[in-house]
Amino acid sequence: MTRIGVIGHRDITPETAPLIEAVLRRLLIAKSGSRLVGVTCLAAGADQLFARLVLDLSGRLEVILPASDYRASQVSAANAGTFDQLVAAASTVRVMEFQHSCRQAYLAAGATMLNTIETLVAVWDGRPGRNRGSAAEAVSAAARLGLPTSIVWPPGAARARSACPPRAAVLPDIGPTAAAV
Repeated sequence: MTRIGVIGHRDITPETAPLIEAVLRRLLIAKSGSRLVGVTCLAAGADQLFARLVLDLSGRLEVILPASDYRASQVSAANAGTFDQLVAAASTVRVMEFQHSCRQAYLAAGATMLNTIETLVAVWDGRPGRNRGSAAEAVSAAARLGLPTSIVWPPGAARARSACPPRAAVLPDIGPTAAAV
């Protein structure tokens, strides 16, 4: 059984999703063998793309929600159906002991995910994070834990709210465990 976690941007563009999906699919097939367990906090964007692929590949999905109000406060009406379908398809759903979604809850959920996986996939543009709990921070935390990490940001990928033009993945100095895919 291979336990793979994901962290990634919520605001990938619709044009970027198929680019990331293709790379993620190849990566999951290569890393998982026949017994894949995907672990995610199920945020919109990269996390949900990863979750759908895990299920498409007949893997087991484990969800870690940051707080009991996560769906009500963080899931948009447009995304609620997808979110609900993925939660229903999950083999386990763990809700952190926070009543309200907040940065501490996201950090706790991310730390819990990192402590339960064998490898991390980061759908990340290589830029420094703007907030605690960002993809950049999770990649650094994974490196401190010695978790093998694959960075996924294919050429042509873009974020919807990015003020900067897209660029190829740039790996920070996080040690030998990171590899761009």
